Amino acid sequence: MDGDRIFSAVDAKPKRTRQLQRLRNIQASPWVAVLADHYAADWTQLWWVRADGRAVILDDPAQMAAPLRLLTGRYPQYRDNPPAGPVVSILVERWTGWAASTSPMSP
Repeated sequence: MDGDRIFSAVDAKPKRTRQLQRLRNIQASPWVAVLADHYAADWTQLWWVRADGRAVILDDPAQMAAPLRLLTGRYPQYRDNPPAGPVVSILVERWTGWAASTSPMSP
């Protein structure tokens, strides 16, 4: 993440093709949603957050450079094997969420 932008890269995990369905879906309709949640046996610690926005596919090396730096800084496995891309860039237009408790959540 960088502000209200979320980045995701096509990485080196085994795939039959680089023509991924998620990329075709974005090309057909750029409106996307990203959902992150946290589950715990202690239900007072449950939460979720949803980001709704517009996605674009970055495949130019110059456009991918900054997002790839963010991703390699966040994920150690990408330092050894950086993603080749493309990169999905989502500009979040709306955040929504819920938490079972109003107490501060631990990371």
